[in-house]
Amino acid sequence: MSLHGSVQEALSLDGERLAKALALDPASARVEIQYLLQQVLQASRARLLAYPDYILQASERLHYQELLQRRLAGEPVAYILGEREFYGLKLKVTPATLIPRPETELLVELALGRLPQGGRVLDLGTGCGAIALSIAHVRPDVDVTAVDASTQALEVAQENANQLKLRNVHCLRSEWFSALAGERFDLIVSNPPYIAEDDLHLQQGDLRFEPRSALASGADGLDDIRVIIRQAKNHLLPGGWLLFEHGYDQSLQVRELLQAGGFNAVFSACDLAGIERASGGAA
Repeated sequence: MSLHGSVQEALSLDGERLAKALALDPASARVEIQYLLQQVLQASRARLLAYPDYILQASERLHYQELLQRRLAGEPVAYILGEREFYGLKLKVTPATLIPRPETELLVELALGRLPQGGRVLDLGTGCGAIALSIAHVRPDVDVTAVDASTQALEVAQENANQLKLRNVHCLRSEWFSALAGERFDLIVSNPPYIAEDDLHLQQGDLRFEPRSALASGADGLDDIRVIIRQAKNHLLPGGWLLFEHGYDQSLQVRELLQAGGFNAVFSACDLAGIERASGGAA
């Protein structure tokens, strides 16, 4: 951005610069620059694009350059802005939580389609609370328990629940089911770690900045999923559902694990890209 750069110059020139630096699609890079400018100018997208010739003031340029340098260094936009939209909700995110991704909305849809009236839901490894809060927002009649082993992540989830004024969500620190003795639910949902520990993707892009404990799980990425499947039936009501997200190439293995664990009606579901992204079964 030039010394006296306008909004349009930033979108164009810095968009190109960002795309080249991080090997991003040019359109995506431009959108990211737009997000940074909206943050700096505290402006809506419509207002920002309505005044493309606006020249940033000195303090605004300084703030913008600070944010831009962080993004050029690879830091995810969600962490720079401190928020991410998921299932229509604006959620706070921090480096203590995984960044919610659009494909995980499939898990919410699958859960909503299987929830009985007034049912109980357990979200394992809730992170910022994306799945739990989305379900609770759409279904105020259900009771949602959101657990995570990370105290920092739970604080973010609770803050998001408070901000959204959701009274049917309860946050609890628990290593998977460790703090849930005797508790049973109509549905258990999770987006657990499922990346193999030696996967090179962990050293690339946004994943470099996200908590490794929320990403990697053993040599084949399935260690935590095995734990969840092994223990879930002790916490499901008869006919209750276990649903979780997994890697793009893990659906067959996951279905076999569910079947071996005694689950019925085992299935996998595709995301918008046609990839089997989530699987589940009934107790």
